[in-house]
Amino acid sequence: MALIGMGAAIVISTGLLSGCAGTQGVNGASSAEPITESDEPDTRKRARLRTTLATSYFEQGQDTVALDEIKQALVADVNYGPAYVLRGLVYMRLNNPGLSEDSFRRALQINAKDPDALHNYGWFLCSVKREKEAVELFSRAVANPTYSGQAKTLMTKGVCEIRAGLFKDAEESFARSYQLDSTNPVAGYNLAALLFKRGESERAQFYIRRLNATELANAETLWLGIKIEKQMKNQEVADQLAQQLQKRFPDSNELKAYRRGAFYE
Repeated sequence: MALIGMGAAIVISTGLLSGCAGTQGVNGASSAEPITESDEPDTRKRARLRTTLATSYFEQGQDTVALDEIKQALVADVNYGPAYVLRGLVYMRLNNPGLSEDSFRRALQINAKDPDALHNYGWFLCSVKREKEAVELFSRAVANPTYSGQAKTLMTKGVCEIRAGLFKDAEESFARSYQLDSTNPVAGYNLAALLFKRGESERAQFYIRRLNATELANAETLWLGIKIEKQMKNQEVADQLAQQLQKRFPDSNELKAYRRGAFYE
């Protein structure tokens, strides 16, 4: 059962630059009061603007250009944590784990409570099969009461816990994520899949039906819905979902599995 699902759509936090000037003090220490534009030093402002530009290049897949902008940001302010976080993400994509980890560590040396640094470093650790360390960092990020990305981090924590075989913990993480953001398809899908896996079809049905009623439904979600409805002996609903699967995703592996009757694989 592919529990992560939804195209493994996780992931990383590139929203780390919105309001980032207020996450740490001028010299990198935690600040009780956010820095506003009027009292932001010129060096910090230049670093922030360069990092914002680097983020745009990163999101367009222009990693080399993004790295150059990050270098300029750190020339302006060597203690600007978000630049190190973004550098870690760029090196992750460039498959350079050494420089990626060094970047995340530098960010956390500047501000050990930065939730975006904790989230992204956690995802890095999960990607290199250091799940226990990753889960600890996700938990630290979520513990920050002012962190607006808790739903995203809980979802990612759940994905990492699945990879570690911690299915009960993963279910709890996805449930908490879903409570905070019921529109997240990864949380909804995985929660339904985990519940179905341990025989709680009625609860699983609730989550998968809500997801399949949206435009975010795909071959994976429809196939899971078919298996859940069949287990609950709702053949008419299962047939309706199968028709959608055949019409919308005629070349999918899920339709092939349906045709060979692999309902319990």
